[in-house]
Formats: sequence, structure tokens, C-alpha cells
Amino acid sequence: MASNSISATSQGSQTLSARSSANWKEKTSASPVVTVAGRILFSAIFIMSGFLHFSQQEIGYAAHAGVPMAGLLVPASGILALVGGLSILLGYRAKIGAWLLVLFLVPVTLMMHNFWAVKDPMMAQMQMAMFLKNVTMLGAALLISQLGAGSWSLDARLESGR
Repeated sequence: MASNSISATSQGSQTLSARSSANWKEKTSASPVVTVAGRILFSAIFIMSGFLHFSQQEIGYAAHAGVPMAGLLVPASGILALVGGLSILLGYRAKIGAWLLVLFLVPVTLMMHNFWAVKDPMMAQMQMAMFLKNVTMLGAALLISQLGAGSWSLDARLESGR
């Protein structure tokens, strides 16, 4: 009698566990529309600013800010921003694209927005805002590097075709 009771309890807990897992998955699955909108909004800044990294003005600004080999590194960072942004926008290899943006954001944030080294209080405040914006984008890129692009993406379409 006791073993029947234990068996029923075990089955009941397994059923509860399966239901809890399904409920958790239901609650945490993202809306495809919201995910696409998020990808569009997030990638826009990288795609739009990525093109600027090829201009002499942007290269000169970075050189003035102390970026070594700015003539090489600024266009290279533009490539990272463009490829990473397009990858996330399209949802094609979005996890790799997100890591490209991490690779872009870390040095750019530290080199170009080092508010702690700025003497003018207003400029320091502005650089701190830019620094925090980049840190926020870094957090989003890290999330995408782990969670991917969502169900309405080329990655999901390619995965479902296998």
C-alpha cells in the first residue's frame, strides 16, 4: 500500500513538473512581433553609424581622442558594427553578430567615452551618458548572444528546415 502511495506521488510530481515546465516556457516565450521590432531598433544604430566609420571626419575624431592606428581601426570597427547590425536585423547568425557587436562595443566604449578623464564637467557628463548608453547596448548584445534572434528570423527558418 505504501509503495502504491509513493508511486502515485511520484507520478503526480512528474506531471506537475511537466506542467510547470510548459507554463514557464509559455510565459517566457517572446512575441515574434516584439522580437523583430527589438532587432530593428537595436540594430539601427550600428548600421547607421557603421557607415560613418569610413569618413575622414570620424577617423580624425578618433585619432584626436587617442585611438592608435585610427586610419585602420576606425574602418575596421565600422565593419564590425555593420556586419553585426545586419546579422541581428536579419536574424542570420544573430548570436555571432551579437558577439561582433560586443567586440565593437568594448574598446569603443572604453576609448571614446572615457568620461573619467574629461576635465570639462559638461563634456564629462555627456561622455558618461554615451558610456552608459554603450554599456546598455553591450548588455543587449550579450542577451542576443545567448538567446538568439527569435522565431521570426533567418536563423529560425534555417533551423526548422533541417
